[in-house]
Amino acid sequence: MLIPAVRVVSVVLVAACGAVLAAQAPAARPRAREIGLAPGVFAPGPLNAITDVDGVRVGHVTLVAGDGVRTGVTAVVPHPGNVFQQKVGGGVFVGNAFGKLAGSAQVEELGTIETPVVLTNTLAVGAAVEGVVRWTLAQDGNAAVRSVNALVGETNDGGLNDIRGLHVRPEHVVEAIRDARGGAVEEGSVGAGTGTQAFGWKGGIGTASRRLPPQYGGHTVGVLVQSNYGGVLTMGGAPVGRELGRYAYAPSGRGDDAGPGDGSCMIVVATDAPLDARDLTRLAARAVFGLARTGSSFSNGSGDFAIAFTTHPSQRVTFGADQPATRTAIPTDGVSPLFQAALEATEEAVYNSLLRATTVTSRGATVEALPVDRVRDILRRYGVVAP
Repeated sequence: MLIPAVRVVSVVLVAACGAVLAAQAPAARPRAREIGLAPGVFAPGPLNAITDVDGVRVGHVTLVAGDGVRTGVTAVVPHPGNVFQQKVGGGVFVGNAFGKLAGSAQVEELGTIETPVVLTNTLAVGAAVEGVVRWTLAQDGNAAVRSVNALVGETNDGGLNDIRGLHVRPEHVVEAIRDARGGAVEEGSVGAGTGTQAFGWKGGIGTASRRLPPQYGGHTVGVLVQSNYGGVLTMGGAPVGRELGRYAYAPSGRGDDAGPGDGSCMIVVATDAPLDARDLTRLAARAVFGLARTGSSFSNGSGDFAIAFTTHPSQRVTFGADQPATRTAIPTDGVSPLFQAALEATEEAVYNSLLRATTVTSRGATVEALPVDRVRDILRRYGVVAP
């Protein structure tokens, strides 16, 4: 089991609401590959995480307090430098827009991302935008900056979290960005995944990566998800949700109806491949398509968004530059292996978000973690993993 190289742990008393900010200890729960579940044909990177893309860092702030606060922030920082001054190429794909991705319109227009990508809960988007802006303005070299396009996504954790209490504040966002690190990424009921649910079970943050063989370019694709959506859970092709008797539209008396599959999923895709904005948008689309492999209903109430960026130096845009620059880009006929990698990494990231999540109780309700032993038995019966 991978242990995070750096674990963000903060305990702060918030006087206004008496909340305690605390990162939960990771439970001894497996990732997908530890139970033999290895989707696809490409191998993962060394950490099997979005941080396998060189320079990418992830930070969490987890808010757990009293009987009702179960929320947080997750930040993905594209590179160690000044992201505003050295913008990365980016693209956005919207599978279903029942949700909010602040800043997406400018990414679509300009093809660049100029801030960390921040994930949080639905009613915290405003606070998160303020936090991203404050962090960006405070960076060395940004003293003259007068416009910042903060990129913030969300899913609704109101089932487990007192979402109306507006507990996420700008300072939490700043902390998540400031404390972002490379290395293994903490998963499950942490950060923006603290209060999320997926397929009737506890959802959360999950990550995975794929490294292409040399003959396909040798590039890395990393994915991080915030899973909070529904449908009929499928793992490696096995109908896990149906077998467990918990899924969307379950017939009366035959299972636990997990509702119409509403919710949302935010996906962040990073790569070191030199892709232009158009192909980054196409790469983001494959990540959303990858949710189908997990049994997503893509329902009316599910906001399914993906943000993709490249860390390749030739695709960066220097703030204020107005002269032609030479860029390297993979031709469109060469991007298919990257699309396959995004599909596989997204699928596995979702599995990791569920397998690593822990049971959470809030306001008298308990959302159970996916039962690992039962899942393992189902995967064996369907021939997904070896006996």
